[in-house]
Amino acid sequence: MESKLIIIRGNSGSGKTTTAKSLQNHLGHGTLLVSQDVVRRDMLKVHDRDGNPSIDLIRQIAEYGKDKCEFVIVEGILYKNRYGVMLNNLIQFYNQKVYTYYFDLSFEETVKRHNSRSKKMEFGEESLRRWWIPNDYLGIDGETLFTNDMAHNNVLKLILNQLQK
Repeated sequence: MESKLIIIRGNSGSGKTTTAKSLQNHLGHGTLLVSQDVVRRDMLKVHDRDGNPSIDLIRQIAEYGKDKCEFVIVEGILYKNRYGVMLNNLIQFYNQKVYTYYFDLSFEETVKRHNSRSKKMEFGEESLRRWWIPNDYLGIDGETLFTNDMAHNNVLKLILNQLQK
């Protein structure tokens, strides 16, 4: 089996986790979802700082999925300056069988989306602004950008269409 790696990135509140979970449900059994928040906050309980151990664990879990799972989804904020080297290593490890996506939303749209979800009580606009990094592209060939006007269902359809090719 030749595994495909799917990388979904963007600022907090943009829709990454919702998209990744929907994608995993659609793709079905044996689809490995590696969520930055689960690894960093739930498994390791570490802050998102340079050199934190979640970077290596995300890579190890994603590598484990190669040749065992048809699809491996890595999702999270995954700032380029902190996670970029690891993500590029994964892209090489997957022999370029990789689909990369970035939620390129305005800050206002991100706040709007954040306020429509259950996590809105955990943190607010001030935290979103502190974490905000615009245009944090990986800058690799084929990186697909999702914009303000793309609804969840359209994003999901676009990814599924690309995976069929």
